[in-house]
Amino acid sequence: MHKMEDSKRATVYFDAAVHQALRLKAAATDRSISDMVNDAVKIALAEDAEDLASFDQRKSERSVSFETLVRDLRKRGRI
Repeated sequence: MHKMEDSKRATVYFDAAVHQALRLKAAATDRSISDMVNDAVKIALAEDAEDLASFDQRKSERSVSFETLVRDLRKRGRI
């Protein structure tokens, strides 16, 4: 849960079916739509942070073009 003074207001438009599903899930889980959306956004941002960290760790690796990779696979009899 978050404190009201820490919150910022935003208007979000959902597809009608998505909104209905959110309302039903909110009622079934005794949570607000805002809490569910906040949690989903936090999860998405955490996944983005993990991806960026992986990119940073791999930036020194040698890259291979798609064409080179395909030629190498064919030469080794893999395709």
